[in-house]
Amino acid sequence: MTNNAARSLPGSHNIRRVVLENGVTILVYENHATQSVVLGGLLRAGSVFEPPQKSGLAAITASALMRGTEHRDFDTINSTLEDIGADVNLSGGVHRTSFWGKSLAEDLPTLVDILADVVRYPAFPAAHVERLRGEIITGLQIRQHDTRYRANRAFSEALYPPNHPYCRSARGSLQTVPFLTIEEMRQFHQTHFGPAGMILVVVGAVDTDAALDTLRTRLGDWRNGAQPEAPPLPPLPPLETTRRVMAPLPGKTQTDIVLGAAGPPRKAPDYTAANVANSILGQFGLMGRIGIVVREELGLAYYASSHLDGGYGPGPWSISAGVSPANVERAVHHIREEVRRLATEPVGDDDLADNQAYFIGHLPLQLESNEGIASAILNLESYELGLDYLVSYRDTISALTKEAILAAAQRYLNPDALVIAVAGPEPSADVEALSEDAATR
Repeated sequence: MTNNAARSLPGSHNIRRVVLENGVTILVYENHATQSVVLGGLLRAGSVFEPPQKSGLAAITASALMRGTEHRDFDTINSTLEDIGADVNLSGGVHRTSFWGKSLAEDLPTLVDILADVVRYPAFPAAHVERLRGEIITGLQIRQHDTRYRANRAFSEALYPPNHPYCRSARGSLQTVPFLTIEEMRQFHQTHFGPAGMILVVVGAVDTDAALDTLRTRLGDWRNGAQPEAPPLPPLPPLETTRRVMAPLPGKTQTDIVLGAAGPPRKAPDYTAANVANSILGQFGLMGRIGIVVREELGLAYYASSHLDGGYGPGPWSISAGVSPANVERAVHHIREEVRRLATEPVGDDDLADNQAYFIGHLPLQLESNEGIASAILNLESYELGLDYLVSYRDTISALTKEAILAAAQRYLNPDALVIAVAGPEPSADVEALSEDAATR
């Protein structure tokens, strides 16, 4: 890559990184091509901190923050944002609570003020929390009749042990969400929301020093001595044989299939090789080899693709397909054969070259907007990739070999030891039926 091309990418030469005394990490990237600003980030408060019987506590706590604070009620928060054409939203995940906001650059102080208020001083007003709870429960009830959702739930429950946070949905379940109390939400906030581990990214038409002063003023005095470190993930036993599970949904005309295994965390040395292998398997072009064979050539699936999670822990490397109930076994067979081919044969020269070109060419498209740049910088920080990761990205992808891709596929995908989850009508006799309790988790 030429020096000029490298310097046009976000890197250590144009990202300002500051760590406040209280532990908040701030990264600012000036982009004066537009007059807007994006504020994004993460807080160390996710479902890994909640016990299984309180599943969904982190998510509902995060969603409730925007419903009112000690200083602003729900209407005031929303009218303030509407007056300047801005928005702020928060979402609780497995490891972190994420937040995103956008406004005109001149309104960044207001955006930061709202964000600081909702994360530091939420009021959890009862009427709004109960309305939120109702919305979540309704969503969970609807999803119980969705074959794709049920297949994914069955897959996670079969792949991860019951004590593993990846076994549960971060949204919670119909067995837990109705019984979460406001006092538990308040206590979760008081314990887990704080400056330690907080990351803030600002991208847009801002002056770096002014943006840092704004954030330091609103968040620099925040303290929470009760904030714990994230608990270690429970060990994940390796798959020795294939596990099959069924979530029966009588009356459905489509069956959804999810099969796969645990993949590499984002920080794993072979993540990039696995990610390119995943593209070859079920993403590139017509959804890779899976899409070409299972959908286009054989006509067995309405959709078929693969996905590599690549988060903080061993998230799933999965293949999903929507098929006619009559085609389940044929689709599973041919998907496994494509997994076998990926894990036993080096990819072809054309496959490797085409996917390398795609990854390299797609990077500038990801960085066309403030949101894309902010997301990329947030990944650099949260996964400790280094500020110059994007600058050296082309070289990293170009250096990938067929041997590295084969080794990554062999390490994580064994076609004879996969979880296969099926959701739909008329389960086959050799598919284990899930209990209703497990299926609704």
